[in-house]
Amino acid sequence: MLMKSYKILILMLILLCSITLCSQAATNSKPIQVKVFIAAMFEIGKNSGDKAGEFQHWYQRYFENSQPIDVKGALKPVYCNKNGVCGGVLGMGKVASSASMQAILLNQQFDFSSSFYILSGVGGTPPSKGTIGDVSWGSWLIDYDLGHRWSPEEGEVGAPTFMPRKGYENIRRYQLNPLLVDWSMALSTDTKLKDSPSAQAYRTRYPQIAARRLPKVLKGTHMTGDTFFHGPGLSKQAQYITELYGADDYITTEMEAAAITQVISRIYGTQRILSLRGSVNFDQGHPNETTLEHLDPAPGETAGGFAETVENIVLVGAKVTDHIIKNWQVWHQGVPPLK
Repeated sequence: MLMKSYKILILMLILLCSITLCSQAATNSKPIQVKVFIAAMFEIGKNSGDKAGEFQHWYQRYFENSQPIDVKGALKPVYCNKNGVCGGVLGMGKVASSASMQAILLNQQFDFSSSFYILSGVGGTPPSKGTIGDVSWGSWLIDYDLGHRWSPEEGEVGAPTFMPRKGYENIRRYQLNPLLVDWSMALSTDTKLKDSPSAQAYRTRYPQIAARRLPKVLKGTHMTGDTFFHGPGLSKQAQYITELYGADDYITTEMEAAAITQVISRIYGTQRILSLRGSVNFDQGHPNETTLEHLDPAPGETAGGFAETVENIVLVGAKVTDHIIKNWQVWHQGVPPLK
């Protein structure tokens, strides 16, 4: 009986030691050094093998051999490859995306101390500035929602219906690192972008020169709003806000970048953040349709080019990602001078 109790005690001690060692190993394990973090906002289905959303082409390029890393508080798992490129789907809209980003940044499995960020997704563009299939780097990010608004009939005829609200000065706009944006343009401007016959045909409905041209890489202000604002009136208001804030011309409407940037900035600043968007629709209808008709098009009347645009985003973004990884000995210290 004594011998049996002794054996049980020994087994319990062994088990306790094993648990302690495992716990110490988990505590002492080195976090993943994140060199570039790619944030997508949604995926349509799976990460590969079906219709691609914002993340699938990133996944196929960088993460197919990576295991998912669950993060408490994040919408989806994070993936990291052996070269230090990590990424995941954060969720659509300002709250969902920024909540996921904060959970990932604070998770001890990752080291973000010298990371670069590419906030990636689709968006809309005013036909006076861009076209379907364009890919743009954000030079400024503006929160479309922070301010006062009123109905047009309640103000002066023809006057703007927006006024900034005091107290939001530091979070309503972000100028991203101009040197980093210039680097991104220099590395990616010559990217051969994909196009589709349906997008080419759709462009001809618009009279603007920018709307009718072939897609290209460009830069300008990305306007972040939870509302899918639409129509020439609200598009004009977006441009008015950029001018009011002293930013570059409004070129893309999207739903997440300014909010995610606010989260990152609280811990790591904004000097290593990039916003990358592909245009999959115009922010207003053509002259022969109303705004509501453009929002709810008849079958066969959509813009087309979605599949090509989500691929274009990665073709452009990979130029910058690969350059940073290849030259990490320089880039980990910060953005180098552009020669």
